[in-house]
Amino acid sequence: MTSKEICRCFDQYKVRPPHVVRFHGQRQDTASAAWHRLLELVEEAAADGREEFRPLAELSPDERRQIITLPPTIAKLTEVKHLMLYGSNLVRIPPEIGAMTSLQKFTPYTSNRLHWFPYELTRCRRLRASTVSTRSLYGNVKIRPPFPPLQPGRASTHDLDVSGLDPKVWGADAIRACGVCDRPITEAGLHQVWISLPVGTDVLPLLVNACSPACVDALPAPAEGYVPTPHTGGPGVVQPRADYAKEI
Repeated sequence: MTSKEICRCFDQYKVRPPHVVRFHGQRQDTASAAWHRLLELVEEAAADGREEFRPLAELSPDERRQIITLPPTIAKLTEVKHLMLYGSNLVRIPPEIGAMTSLQKFTPYTSNRLHWFPYELTRCRRLRASTVSTRSLYGNVKIRPPFPPLQPGRASTHDLDVSGLDPKVWGADAIRACGVCDRPITEAGLHQVWISLPVGTDVLPLLVNACSPACVDALPAPAEGYVPTPHTGGPGVVQPRADYAKEI
C-alpha cells in the first residue's frame, strides 16, 4: 500500500470549467496506533526542544496513509523552526499551527490532498520559506480551481455543535476560536471566508473562521493577482485568468 491516496477533487494539470468542489470529508481515526504514535512524536519533540520536526519519517507507509491531519498538540512545538511534511496524506492542518511561533520553514511539498491552510498560519511571523505543491491549492495561478462554497454566516453558534462538525461542510470537525481575534466561537458567531495571502514564499488559500463581520473586515488585503476581497467560495467566484496555457 502506498503512503498516500490519489486526490480527484479537481484536475491539477489542466484548466477546467468552474464546478463545485467540496472539502475532504475524512475524519481522523484517533484510535489508531498511527495516531497515538504521532502524539508521542509531538510530545518527544516538545520535550527535547528540537528545531526540526519530521514526524512522518518516523512512521511506516501504512501509518502515514492513516494520518490526515495533525494533532492540536503541535501548539507545544514552540522551538521548531522547520516543519517537514513532504509527501503526506494530509487533508487539513489544525489552526494550532499558529502557536509554532519559531517556525521559519514549512515544507508540505507533494502533499497533493492539502488544498488550503488555516488563517492562523499567518501568526507564524518568522516564517520566511515554504515549499508547497501549488497546483494542489484552491485558486492557484496555474489552474485556478474553484474554492469550496462556505456556509452562510451565523450571528450566534448556540444552535451549532462547533465541537462536532462535518468536515466536508465546514473544513474541520471542530472550530474553537476566531482566527482573527481568538475569541471563543461559542461566545460569538461564525463567519467563514477565503482569502489568498503571501505566507513564506508562496501565496496560500487560507480559511478564516471569524467570530463577526468586524473581524472579517479587519483582514488584510488579498495578494495581488488573486480574488481581490475575502469571499465565500463556490464556482461563481470570479478569479483572474489562469496562467497555464492548456486551457480547455
